[in-house]
Amino acid sequence: MSTGLERERPPVEVTEADLEAVIGDRALSRDDHLNAPGFVIRPDDVQDVLSDLKERAGFDHLSCLTAQQYEDRYESIYHMKKYADPTQEVSIVVPTPTDEPVSESAEPVFRTADWHEREAFDLVGIDYEGHPDPRRILLPETWQGHPLSHDYDQEKPQLVTLTEHANPVQPDHHEAESDTMFLNVGPHHPATHGVLHIKAVLDGESVVDVDPDIGYLHRCEEQMCQQGTYRHQIMPYPDRWDYVSAGLLNEWAYARAAEDLADIEVPEYAQIIRTMGAEFCRIASHMLALATFALDVYGDFTAIFQYGMRDREVVQDILEDLTGQRLMFNYFRLGGVAWDLPEPREEFFAKCRNFLDELPAKVDEYHDLLTGNEIFQVRTIDTGILEPDVAKDYGCTGPVARGSGIDYDLRRDDPYGYYPELDWNVVTMDGCDNYARVLTRMQEVEESAKIIEQCLDLLEDWPEDERDIQSNVPRTLKPDADSEIYRAVEGAKGELGIYIRSDGTDKPARFKIRSPCFHNLSALGEMVEDEYIPDLIASLGSLDIVLGEVDR
Repeated sequence: MSTGLERERPPVEVTEADLEAVIGDRALSRDDHLNAPGFVIRPDDVQDVLSDLKERAGFDHLSCLTAQQYEDRYESIYHMKKYADPTQEVSIVVPTPTDEPVSESAEPVFRTADWHEREAFDLVGIDYEGHPDPRRILLPETWQGHPLSHDYDQEKPQLVTLTEHANPVQPDHHEAESDTMFLNVGPHHPATHGVLHIKAVLDGESVVDVDPDIGYLHRCEEQMCQQGTYRHQIMPYPDRWDYVSAGLLNEWAYARAAEDLADIEVPEYAQIIRTMGAEFCRIASHMLALATFALDVYGDFTAIFQYGMRDREVVQDILEDLTGQRLMFNYFRLGGVAWDLPEPREEFFAKCRNFLDELPAKVDEYHDLLTGNEIFQVRTIDTGILEPDVAKDYGCTGPVARGSGIDYDLRRDDPYGYYPELDWNVVTMDGCDNYARVLTRMQEVEESAKIIEQCLDLLEDWPEDERDIQSNVPRTLKPDADSEIYRAVEGAKGELGIYIRSDGTDKPARFKIRSPCFHNLSALGEMVEDEYIPDLIASLGSLDIVLGEVDR
């Protein structure tokens, strides 16, 4: 495990002058964002510029792609970072004309651009020349129009027909002239974490290709946020992205972006409460991941699944005491939190500490029942291999990346909240397999407990007259027009980021969600090639996806 305070060898910083030298005369102009320098380039220079930034400047993490339309142009923004230091960022802005929105695909440089560009075409209407699979990804293939484009009629209902002479969920079949077999997994399969359809192609018993078919839970979350006001109406939505585990972590992603956009300070006391609540959510998420993974791998409902749910319920009780809700918390506010710790405080502290005191024995019990189980080891060790370079190419983060030895955690590497003041460790594993990802989450539960215990110590001793839970935030927020920002937090499943563009009103002109599950799921094909169907189910479970966040 690496230290939680700093990296052993910090990377060399790339200055704006270095970026200008790498991009050269391919930069048409500057378009700086609040979080990163921005460079405008031609649509036919995308691959060359991104490749040079990756190879020569070390920007090996295509964190997000935001597509949007202005009155006079379409625009694709490639948000690039470094896995070695995510505070080093650069935004590559690619404008295209409204009458011909065509841009060069970045997929040959970053594999994660495959799904991103499909989504940008699907929702906004930008075509990416040279893309290997230019299909819709969230909406049905026969959908008419692009919902986030200016000429889309929001009021006109659509009757979406099936593609002519094609069955979208065709039955399993074997073609006589082929050695392969087509197999459906889903779209309502009990081993998925939401409604997911996987089109699998088998050669004998080996998987040769998988195509995750997502979008069944697409709920227009970005568009709904664009119709809400910064101050009050957006915050309830993040709870509904990763709806089973990480509500406060989701809220923090929006809070961090909006607070930095509007230059809002958060009191130190409120930061400690945020940090404590977020780590309780991380434990709840990992408990559910462990419980459902045991169910996925060998159908253990009576022991591991129910034990995991038992311990998660204790966390949910604590979060209910803190926030008043068990699932959709809506507890964060811009500038702080909704209210202070519940009274009597002593009872709340005792309840939290009782959970922390009992946790080590419970973790040991999980190791006895699960990770030490021979059947479980056979099913997970050396299956679902995800090499570090492949994980980076797909933009994987969180326990999925750290289980492949990638030392990347935004709590330490792009500090926020109260994390820099606390003593904790980033967990990494070198196994790169399904087993390593399980161990990573289990050890992260122990690290979260260390963080919570330190927060409790601070909150208990905090002077009563200095318990500020919110800063003074205007009732109506109107960030400066044309301000743009991308900010991210370390969610339970990885980097959860938000891009916001302000138009000077009290609502965002563009609100883009960077889902860690979206990226992690896109790597599934690499993990299961030449493995068996049971390994496919185990690999899918090890990703710990939730389709509400994938589809948004």
